[in-house]
Amino acid sequence: MKIIAFNGSPRKDGNTSIAIDTVFEELKNIETNQIYLYDYEIKPCTACSACVNNKDCKCAHDADFNKLYQEILDSDGIILGSPVYVASVTGQMKLFLDKLAIVSKANNDPNARKVGSSIAVGRRAGHLPTLQAMNSALLVCQFIVPGSSYWNMSIAGAKGAVSEDSEGIGIFRQLGKNMAWLLEKLQ
Repeated sequence: MKIIAFNGSPRKDGNTSIAIDTVFEELKNIETNQIYLYDYEIKPCTACSACVNNKDCKCAHDADFNKLYQEILDSDGIILGSPVYVASVTGQMKLFLDKLAIVSKANNDPNARKVGSSIAVGRRAGHLPTLQAMNSALLVCQFIVPGSSYWNMSIAGAKGAVSEDSEGIGIFRQLGKNMAWLLEKLQ
């Protein structure tokens, strides 16, 4: 089994990365990989309908997105992680979510019934709209979205501060356990 995490933070090894790694710690015997979206140049969707016409699980104009989408096709599930930016996801995550949903819908949801979850890390507020943006994309693509002991979020400002939020760390650990349990049941 394989889980891919897509990190929407521009900061490598920051709080969002720590949160994703915390979930990964509970995914024992499952291959995991964290991909930073900022390493890719995802282009905005232009509504050209090529993905609808071609039905090849690709965006006709975005090789970087196609690499990422292939990772999803080759996985058993995904995690979407984003810091809170103005009460929502980062711009790079938003570009990714738009294309994830559009290419999936254009190709009859090839990732339906895979496991997908999201996590948000922010300094003060805006976590729930951030989670809603990511969960909406997962749900429209027919991913099965497990929960945790609370919303999948943590309070953190300075680099590494997520580790000081013991409740948030516990939420991420429980999410990992729930994802592992669900993956096992789906096999």
